[in-house]
Amino acid sequence: MPKFQYVAMDAKGKETKGTIDVANQNEAIGRIKEMGLFPTKVVEAEKPKAGKGGKEGEKAVAPKEKGAAKPKGKGLNLSLNIKIPGIGGKVKAKTLSTFTRQLATLVDAGLPLLRGLRVLQKQEKDPTLKEIVGKLAGSIEGGSTFSEALGGHPKTFDRLFVNMVKAGELGGVLEVVLNRLAEFQEKAEKIKGKVKAALFYPMAVLFVAVVIVGVLMTFVVPKFEEIFKDMLNGEPMPGFTQLVLGISNFIKNNILATVGIVVGIVVTIKLILKTKKGSYFKDKMLLTMPGLGPVVSKVAIARFSRTLGTLVSSGVPILQSLNIVKETAGNIIVTNAVTAIQDAVKEGEPIVSPMESSRVFPPMVISMVDVGEQTGALPEMLMKVADNYEEEVDNAVGAMTSLLEPVMIVFLAVVVGSIVIAMFLPLIVMMEKMGDTEK
Repeated sequence: MPKFQYVAMDAKGKETKGTIDVANQNEAIGRIKEMGLFPTKVVEAEKPKAGKGGKEGEKAVAPKEKGAAKPKGKGLNLSLNIKIPGIGGKVKAKTLSTFTRQLATLVDAGLPLLRGLRVLQKQEKDPTLKEIVGKLAGSIEGGSTFSEALGGHPKTFDRLFVNMVKAGELGGVLEVVLNRLAEFQEKAEKIKGKVKAALFYPMAVLFVAVVIVGVLMTFVVPKFEEIFKDMLNGEPMPGFTQLVLGISNFIKNNILATVGIVVGIVVTIKLILKTKKGSYFKDKMLLTMPGLGPVVSKVAIARFSRTLGTLVSSGVPILQSLNIVKETAGNIIVTNAVTAIQDAVKEGEPIVSPMESSRVFPPMVISMVDVGEQTGALPEMLMKVADNYEEEVDNAVGAMTSLLEPVMIVFLAVVVGSIVIAMFLPLIVMMEKMGDTEK
């Protein structure tokens, strides 16, 4: 009788691994559920390979044990790892969303999954995804389930994708789950596009400001220093002017050092933000920042509601769903709130209490989730919350853009204006002295 290795979660969300002897995979899944566990991975244990010239079932002997000759070069083993552009890279979210929608349409139309994958493989233009789809089809032909095949490509298909497909396979509603996944990905991309469009303007203004200041400080300001020396006849220049001229001379005479300092500051900030405290501070600041805060908050709530609603409605257990939501939250503050919800659910408490105490979710969201829990329509309520907040993202993005435009204009005016004022101060001092001399 074949052996099956499994990974499952218990009622408290703790991961458990083991091996059972059953006839097939479906029986293995049923046996695991009877044990009160939620299976996340069930695969047949690899059979021992036969050695060269030996009988099937005999343990294969490594070449080292057989006295095989070592490669020349004193054991040095050189291998070339050449990456071809477009092969083995990362699949773009938009490309993956299109693939999911096309596969959902084909399966929904009654086309077998394997044939649908082969059709999409032939027409796929992205070389990386084309290669992966071919491997998926090959795995299914070899006897693997679709979810197992997807699990072999974690960089392309995340846990949300794999677990939803697995739930669809177990419930016999794969076409429904694929349609939900496609809708989820399309709406996630839509929100991401709106936020990127809103941030394009301030980033463009900031880039222009850096270029303008760089040109002024490197080429324009140094010429004024020579003029002021002749005009002031050795008299000291105003302090602010000396500060600007000092910065200008440093940039002009130490271009590489200036670039190194800027790069060092950027790298240091990134390293700090990667730490636990730095990441927490960044996420907290993003949620409370004027203008940007409401957008980040609404996007986080929409993502939480859409992800949890999609998983639960697809048949994924609530604890497993919360675990996936926690990993895909994208914000430590929201992740901590979801962790508190998960801990409360493990103890048998409702979702509403920890949501309210986290102070991350608005009262309207808490009320709708409360009604959903009491009426048994939690997935539908979560979807309504997601739809509502995705619409509110539009208004928040518009408000943020309206606020950022004058702020960035004032910022650019202050930076350039400060340099101009510094250059005019010596002229004002000279005019005042000329006036005193005439008197």
